[in-house]
Amino acid sequence: MSDRLFIFDTTLRDGEQVPGCQLNTIEKIQVAQALENLGVDVIEAGFPVSSPGDFNSVVEISKAVIWPTICALTRAVKKDIDAAGEALKYAKRKRIHTGIGTSPYHIQYKFNSTQDEILERAVACVKYAKKYVEDVEFYCEDAGRTDNIYLAKVVEAVIKAGATVVNIPDTTGYCLPTEYGEKIKFLMENVKGVHHAVISTHCHNDLGMATANTMMGILNGARQVEVTINGIGERAGNTSLEEVAMILKSHKNLNIDTNINTKHIYPISRMVSGLMNMPIQPNKAIVGRNAFAHSSGIHQDGVLKNRESYEIIDPKDVGIDDNTIALTARSGRAALKHRLNVLGVDLNQEQLDKVYENFLKLADKKKDINDDDVLMLAGKDRLDSQRIKLEYLQVTSGVGLQPVASVCLNIAGEKFEAAATGNGPVNAAIKAVKQIIHRQMIIQEFLIQAINKGSDDIGKVHMQVEHNGINYYGFSANTDIVAASVEAFIDAINKFVK
Repeated sequence: MSDRLFIFDTTLRDGEQVPGCQLNTIEKIQVAQALENLGVDVIEAGFPVSSPGDFNSVVEISKAVIWPTICALTRAVKKDIDAAGEALKYAKRKRIHTGIGTSPYHIQYKFNSTQDEILERAVACVKYAKKYVEDVEFYCEDAGRTDNIYLAKVVEAVIKAGATVVNIPDTTGYCLPTEYGEKIKFLMENVKGVHHAVISTHCHNDLGMATANTMMGILNGARQVEVTINGIGERAGNTSLEEVAMILKSHKNLNIDTNINTKHIYPISRMVSGLMNMPIQPNKAIVGRNAFAHSSGIHQDGVLKNRESYEIIDPKDVGIDDNTIALTARSGRAALKHRLNVLGVDLNQEQLDKVYENFLKLADKKKDINDDDVLMLAGKDRLDSQRIKLEYLQVTSGVGLQPVASVCLNIAGEKFEAAATGNGPVNAAIKAVKQIIHRQMIIQEFLIQAINKGSDDIGKVHMQVEHNGINYYGFSANTDIVAASVEAFIDAINKFVK
């Protein structure tokens, strides 16, 4: 009989801590419903005490999904737990995730405390959380660098206090896989009453070992894994949900099952990438553009003769249709709608008509249309609804010429024009925008990314703009890289100019 592994998804909490990837409540509900469809067991919906927006997101997600457990994060602080309890009041299944740091680095430097005091706080916060919910998860922050004997003492105490799940995070991504596996094994063998709770992994990818550490945790007795879509998260990210799910699906001899419907992996991967404006690296395992691509002649010959020669995963098992309908300027709405559905985007007729109109314009410019293009088109209405819009842009530049840019902005229905010179066409266009928007703005980061290698391809631009000491993030995509740069700049401005 197979063991059951519980999938705890923290895309909407730890994943959203990536700078520039914050979602609004409506977008979070969209992701939560997709996670429910995917089959995750627990959705960590947010950190309610941190902001009114996070509190409201937990409330609304609790109303929007049915069978997954909704989890809210807290510190070992009563006001945090009170906020979580209140935010979870509509959840059909609810969990409070509370905890405190247990490593010497946290006890001595973060809390200026002692092991005994931390142990007391750990027990107290679990008991307090039990007043709100039966299902309480406790996290031992920086467990990866915590002495195993003291860690076992804390785990035993919080289970005795009523914790139903105990999370053993490798918060800094420091552990080697063997080291992390031995830590889980030590707890399973030395904690009295350990089988009254579920031991959970929560691994970070600072040294590129998050998935390996998670798997070693599973092999040594952990039966919950804390993961994110596409492996997004703080710093170098978290363990990737899709990697763990497909490792277990591929290695059936492990006899460990999840509730994940793997055919929904690719659509939700693209959805999260699009909503969070966070491109997926082409060689990313499972969901990267090149994950099932074969360029070597030897590989191509082998795959054509027998797919399993070089593919251990059938692309269709993760929702990739390897018989994709090619999209061109002669494609109809039905073909476009089919591709959008495969990518996890559901549009009504009015929205589809609008996207199709823009699709035809783009298809006339490009040789072929790829998935990133389609997702960009589907999200273009976000830019169309902004207060400040780019009405037109004209740039003159060339060898021996001073670049000159003329722009017209539509601000709440009123048009404003300006022109400027610069040391390049993008610089000239940005200067012209600044002449219209009289604010102190500094571009801190400017990233241009081509989706493919063609000269007619769409360029994605991510921009970080500082205003009054706060960073705002803008995004755009266009076959004209100067236009994409200006649109990304305006996207950031719209977030602080009301």
